[in-house]
Amino acid sequence: MTTYLGIDVGTSSVKAVLIDGNQNVIAEASSPVEVLRPRPMWSEQNPEGWWIAAQEAVAHVREVAPQDFLELEAIGLSGQQHSATLLDRHGCVLRPAILWNDGRCGRECAELLERVPDFLTRAFNTTMPGFTAPKLLWVARHEPEIFKETAKVLLPKDYLRFRLSGAFVSDMSDSAGTLWLNIARRTWDEVLLEGGGMTLSQMPDLVEGSEISTYLSRDVASMWGLGDRRVPIAGGGGDNASSAVGIGAVGMGDGFLSLGTSGVLFVSTDRLVSLPERTLHGFCHALPQRWHGMVVALSAASALSWLGALLGQGHDIAGLIRGAETFAADPERRRSAPIFLPYLTGERTPHNDPNATARFDGLRAEHDSAALAYAVLEGVAFALADGLDVLKAADAAPSSCMLVGGGSRSAFWNGLLADVLAISLDLPEGAEIGAAFGAARLGMVAAGAGTIDDVCKKPAIRARFNPDPEKLPLLAIRRNHYLKMYPS
Repeated sequence: MTTYLGIDVGTSSVKAVLIDGNQNVIAEASSPVEVLRPRPMWSEQNPEGWWIAAQEAVAHVREVAPQDFLELEAIGLSGQQHSATLLDRHGCVLRPAILWNDGRCGRECAELLERVPDFLTRAFNTTMPGFTAPKLLWVARHEPEIFKETAKVLLPKDYLRFRLSGAFVSDMSDSAGTLWLNIARRTWDEVLLEGGGMTLSQMPDLVEGSEISTYLSRDVASMWGLGDRRVPIAGGGGDNASSAVGIGAVGMGDGFLSLGTSGVLFVSTDRLVSLPERTLHGFCHALPQRWHGMVVALSAASALSWLGALLGQGHDIAGLIRGAETFAADPERRRSAPIFLPYLTGERTPHNDPNATARFDGLRAEHDSAALAYAVLEGVAFALADGLDVLKAADAAPSSCMLVGGGSRSAFWNGLLADVLAISLDLPEGAEIGAAFGAARLGMVAAGAGTIDDVCKKPAIRARFNPDPEKLPLLAIRRNHYLKMYPS
């Protein structure tokens, strides 16, 4: 029985999933990674931590399914986007990776627009502190010796690929988030590179996500008990594009809502969509001749984790959500609940403001932890509604939408999201696996185990959440209040 391994380098953990040729999950595991915040607005990780966590996750998969692992036919990779991993000419890491939710380089974003006058039409996206290109300008300004030594810049999953194979390769979907790619032509753009002080030689090679990028090195194959087998590694994809592959969101109008550390609304397209002035992300998909539109709220499930830690309930997030559900069952209490602006780490869509801050409005003495939890869940939903408005403006709203990510475990939150967004949301089987499962699917296609249409089918739907018309008037009033909070 042939098997396929998907590995996802996330912000909070590295996940691994082993599937068989019928896409049944045989084993899965995750290993945590630490986020470093040495200064306000900074967010970094040690790339060695990704490698260690990946080894731990794969070791657990091997332990659970030793015989199945020996039948490994291909590997697919996925990972958090934008995070800059700097290597010297020997392949050694020069500094901690600067992550996607780091907000330090607002000045450099403005500088990129000045250096490349046609930046928006050339990159099809605006500059944002989370993207890769401004991070390198920041390093050039503040750490010139490190910048001078930088021979390669890799994204997290591509650093893992380097450790697995020794090759410097990326895919189109992940590279689209660097602001160095011509997304229409799916090639590096030398004008954009030059504007950021970079060169083509510092970039990895490019392949489509469903193509073979390289092969597992003999050393790693031996370490994993695979002998001298030549195991291909697919190009893979950024975490959101990989999640889309995992749930079959690969056709025109297929979309998903991801509730992870950040919140994402994603829609697959057969053309490049662009609306940079509204901070729409117009990127390549992880599959050939396909693109996607994406909007991002930087704090989603992480906002609830933050509240749980603040209240001393970080060990019982499910209990916090149950409290919010009980609170919301009373319309009068819900009407007078505080309103939460969820900009704990700044915001992308629609404000592109790393300095934006979170706050509760309307707090009163009678409000307890349940009221705060409800406000956080609702505030994240409002932030995602802002993103849906942007997709609608770009004529790229999803015609169908599935739920993925750890936050999708909550039926109450899923229903609230459907009410706020006023669209039906489908919860598929295996929604929590997400990007790692999609990466394994990309490995299948790369290995020739089936066509894209054969492999990337939609899963069975576990539950559907339809908007409740009776709740819409009150939510509209509360969202109108929410929309006034950021400008004020």
